[in-house]
Amino acid sequence: MNTLQDISLLVTDGKHGDCQDEEGSGFYFVSCKDVRDGWIDYSGARQITEADYLDTHRRTQLETNDIVITNSGTIGRMALVPNAPETNRTTFQKSVAIVKPNQEKVVPQWLYYSLMANRVVLIGWSGGTAQKNLLLRDMRAFNVDVPPLPTQRKIAAIFSAYDDLIENNLRRIKILEAMAQNLYREWFVKFRFPGHQHARFTDSPLGRIPEGWKVVPLSTVVDFAKGRKPVETRNEPIAGDVRLLLIDALRGGEPQYTAPSRLVIAETRDTIMVMDGGSSCEVAQGFSGAVGSTLGRFRTTTPDHFSPHALYRFLEEKADEFKSKNIGAAIPHANKDYILTQMILLPTQTIALGFHDKLEPIQSTIEILKAKNAILRHTRDLLLPKIITGEVDVSELDIAVPEEAVT
Repeated sequence: MNTLQDISLLVTDGKHGDCQDEEGSGFYFVSCKDVRDGWIDYSGARQITEADYLDTHRRTQLETNDIVITNSGTIGRMALVPNAPETNRTTFQKSVAIVKPNQEKVVPQWLYYSLMANRVVLIGWSGGTAQKNLLLRDMRAFNVDVPPLPTQRKIAAIFSAYDDLIENNLRRIKILEAMAQNLYREWFVKFRFPGHQHARFTDSPLGRIPEGWKVVPLSTVVDFAKGRKPVETRNEPIAGDVRLLLIDALRGGEPQYTAPSRLVIAETRDTIMVMDGGSSCEVAQGFSGAVGSTLGRFRTTTPDHFSPHALYRFLEEKADEFKSKNIGAAIPHANKDYILTQMILLPTQTIALGFHDKLEPIQSTIEILKAKNAILRHTRDLLLPKIITGEVDVSELDIAVPEEAVT
């Protein structure tokens, strides 16, 4: 048995202080909210000055195949650092710990999956009352049962195959999302919808628009409901339960369930928006269940003239603008009143239904890919503890090991 410090070149955390923001600098100051299960999300990460990055980088020294672990607030989210351009421009706030594996002793991918398998134990080591913290001294003392390097490589190959499939599906989802958003812009921004060559245009508060289209406040065609906190949640559903929609659930996290009584219920074609916190104004579609208290549900009341897909794409298109209008100092909140008073274009029924029919197969494919990823993650997470502990012995299995895992 070895401690994490025994098999690492460095176990540290991010800067115990702040940095100066510089939007667009390309130097990232990542916090625990930006670390998902398996990847670093740069979409909402702070960007800082190069001088502050260089100063903080001396502490964190991030490189490809390092492991990052959230150690404050939400404990135990992890990512294996990829060989990507952002890696050499990333440093961290103190809520993220960095583990630099000693590759003479351990395969980085194996260590990442080993820590993932022991995440519940790591979380149990955290202390604190107002906010949980996993101290560096406890992380360094954490015991790790290290098998021989050939076995490590086989284990890494097994679970890397799962994550490669998940990553491939994520890339396909990203492409489909871009296709759908581009279609929205073509039809509703550039007015290049089918038959646009013969359309006549007229003046409106939003400029020249096709005849027969209307300009109305979003509130007149949308029902909005803020989510609520359930009385009780469960990891496994009982009779009558529905899925509880939380931010993690929208991103493919482990599902939770609750009784639907007196809660706001979302249907698959509703749009869900994050209303509170650093991810406010982020939107999602394709989920059904009880809406959590940090989320809001938008539902079109005139689907024949304002398709659920048009609503989702409109909110997605305006997400950055909405976020710039957030209210609240300590914790940002989406400005519901600003969003609902936005003027939107209401097309003719023919255009609205045509857009829905065009988007439906794209959105359905996105949801299928997300469902496949959920199954892959669930299967991977069931196998992890069995293989990492040796309950399922893979040392004698004939497993193809990628060449890079051998070097």
